[in-house]
Amino acid sequence: MLNVLAQPLSPIRSRRISWLKKALQVLISISVLVVLWQAAITIWDLPSFILPTPLSVFDVLTERYPILFKHTWVTAQEILIGLLLGVSIGLFFALQMLLFAPVRRWLLPILIASQAIPVFAIAPILMLWLDYGIASKVAMAAIIIFFPVTTCCYDGLRSTPQGYLDLAHTLGANRWRRLWHVQLPTALPALGSGLRVAVVIAPIGAVVGEWVGSSAGLGYLMLQANARMMIDEMFAALFILSLFSVALYFSVDWLLKKLIPWHA
Repeated sequence: MLNVLAQPLSPIRSRRISWLKKALQVLISISVLVVLWQAAITIWDLPSFILPTPLSVFDVLTERYPILFKHTWVTAQEILIGLLLGVSIGLFFALQMLLFAPVRRWLLPILIASQAIPVFAIAPILMLWLDYGIASKVAMAAIIIFFPVTTCCYDGLRSTPQGYLDLAHTLGANRWRRLWHVQLPTALPALGSGLRVAVVIAPIGAVVGEWVGSSAGLGYLMLQANARMMIDEMFAALFILSLFSVALYFSVDWLLKKLIPWHA
């Protein structure tokens, strides 16, 4: 009996236990936040237009889920397309900065200057250029994640150990083979860090764009709910946005662990 208990768990069972532990940790964290939330309302006797109760927010989630789902789908499209566009452009410019020194000298100051401009200052300009549709929100999400993806990928590419490059050169690999077989795999962990940051901040760009001008999306719904003093609906939209961001982060994290098994 002791020998059976001492046997190591199978990989599938071990992964299931790991996922169950993570799910339990998330549930415990949510439960603690809900208890603190309700306690703050009870202790300070806060009115519902300042801070609604968790039960009223849950009622909104269950009663108005068709409307919430409709707006969530719009925001999710903006975030996902913005991520795809921002990551693609970031990878492209990181490669250009690595391969061509003049591009690096001219592009790096532009990257830094682009992050010094507040996103609220860019949003109205994008509305004028791209109209009030999904394009302006996608552009906002792509712009806000462009810098972390570009810098992380570029740092990963240029931090390849010189011994790897010398070995590839000794084996007869040309510049492009060294890039594909040595530098890009070495840069994947750094790119993964940039992607983890990108999926967290991408919703900020989409929601800011919806605040400036839109007719759908969670940001639009929050503005409308705030104008009508429906604070419980605004908190419901915030909860869905937070839940979507957390799910997106853990999905990307899981995918990166599968794609980069050599990196802990």
